[in-house]
Amino acid sequence: MLSEKISSLQNPRIKQLVKLRDRRPRDEAGVFLVEGYREIRRALEKNVALREVYFAPAWFLGENEPALLEQARANGAQLFELTKDAFAKVAYRERPDGLLAVAPQWQRSLAELTFAGGKTPFLLVVEAIEKPGNLGTILRSADAAGCDAVIVCDPVTDIFNPNVVRASTGVLFSVPLVVADSQSVLVWLRDQGIRTVATTPAAEKIYSAVDLRGPLAVVMGSEQYGLSEFWLKNADLPVRIPMAGQADSLNVAMATIITLFEAVRQRGG
Repeated sequence: MLSEKISSLQNPRIKQLVKLRDRRPRDEAGVFLVEGYREIRRALEKNVALREVYFAPAWFLGENEPALLEQARANGAQLFELTKDAFAKVAYRERPDGLLAVAPQWQRSLAELTFAGGKTPFLLVVEAIEKPGNLGTILRSADAAGCDAVIVCDPVTDIFNPNVVRASTGVLFSVPLVVADSQSVLVWLRDQGIRTVATTPAAEKIYSAVDLRGPLAVVMGSEQYGLSEFWLKNADLPVRIPMAGQADSLNVAMATIITLFEAVRQRGG
């Protein structure tokens, strides 16, 4: 396995990797970071053309890393071996596992979302999610629920933030993901004949007491403010999750899981 070795913390590649933790350098370069064995494996499984893979055997946790590196090399990635200290410099995890890749960003439009074989659409729409960890967890939940796509409206956090990749455990690569403004998304959903169900504490109907079958988009709002007036006004069906205690709402990631899996139950899934 041929690779270039890097030991200096002042190496230009090390400096560039550190810069890629921030959004502006990521966007300018059109790339993002993927750290971890599981995340890189899932990227390769989805034929993501990783540009570079950096590895440090001193941090490896198992025995499968060499095979993964060989797969990445065979798929066109350039490999770089780092010393333990050099990898610690570029890693953003407290306990890294010695694997970090640079992947190309992508853009997918609403028009590219298709539903093969006459499948009934089941989508998740999230508006202005602020915390990368929440967005990553939401992506993971959408994958587990079998959503056909996740649509991120009016994003506050960058979908390529390292913590989004990490919290999603790499399913960022497997769930079709579109970023668009709310108005465009609403028009597209209506053109597709997809109903929207919006969660809000002010709704009269409980989420489990409504019909969540058929073409459906579950719409969830931001952590701090919930759904905007736009979605509350235009959604087809407002619902609420009942609260028995003093809290009037749940963490958005948890509320998403609850609502999605009620839809899964009703849809026979």
